[in-house]
Amino acid sequence: MYETRALDDTSWPDFAHLVAANNGVWGGCWCMWYHGKDAIAEDSPAAKRKAKQCLVREGRAHAALVYEGADCVGWCQFGSPAELPRIHNQRAYLATDPALPDWRITCFFSGKGHRGNGIAAVALAGAIEQIRQLGGGRVEAFPDDIEGKKTSPAFLFNGAMSMFERQGFERSRQIGKHKWVVTKTLD
Repeated sequence: MYETRALDDTSWPDFAHLVAANNGVWGGCWCMWYHGKDAIAEDSPAAKRKAKQCLVREGRAHAALVYEGADCVGWCQFGSPAELPRIHNQRAYLATDPALPDWRITCFFSGKGHRGNGIAAVALAGAIEQIRQLGGGRVEAFPDDIEGKKTSPAFLFNGAMSMFERQGFERSRQIGKHKWVVTKTLD
């Protein structure tokens, strides 16, 4: 029912259409926050869109896009720590003096009308496959442990712990009230 494709110049129009149809994602983010403050010249949604497209064109922005037929309906963003230097709960993360991973999985998005249909799980599987094709290595992600808690899907942009555990990720350390670092090594 779904398939994944890499975010690149050829899939950019599909990604851009989905983002624009959803108010730029979270009010104009364009999935730029994790790229860091130095990745954009100004903070407007238009500047973020332009910066994101530039990063995609240069091969410095990675994502597994999820398609339902011809329509892009969601994604999972991933990249190296140099590509995605910002993470939530960074102070707690750095307090553990971590060895940086080869890859980070930072965020997920499902378009309106597609939430609750397993888009994030498909996107995660697509990101894992792309990371393998790019050479593999140690992968970190920062999901929320929501077991037994009522949580709005809108606040699960880093993904749910259970989804990562189903893909073989293991808990490494807790860095927030419900947020964990999980890891998996891909060959």
